[in-house]
Amino acid sequence: MNYDYAVLAAGVLIAVVLFFVLKDITKLVVNSILGLLTIFLVNIASIMEIMGRPDIPYSLVNVLLCILGGIPGALIVIILHLLGLEGF
Repeated sequence: MNYDYAVLAAGVLIAVVLFFVLKDITKLVVNSILGLLTIFLVNIASIMEIMGRPDIPYSLVNVLLCILGGIPGALIVIILHLLGLEGF
């Protein structure tokens, strides 16, 4: 009988932990997609060419910054590209 309560408590604990982990992962995935989409739209709209710079390359460092930083990461990549510090 004591094992039933322990299994029930363990199940509830695992469900709560999974809920919070999956909630954070969902936010990370959405933020990553929005960051990559921002860089893609900047290249498609030729915004960098209007400002006299070439398009932003899809290098490993630029993509990782967009994935980990989301939209703020994409803005950092854009600013660094405008300043000429994109030597990645």
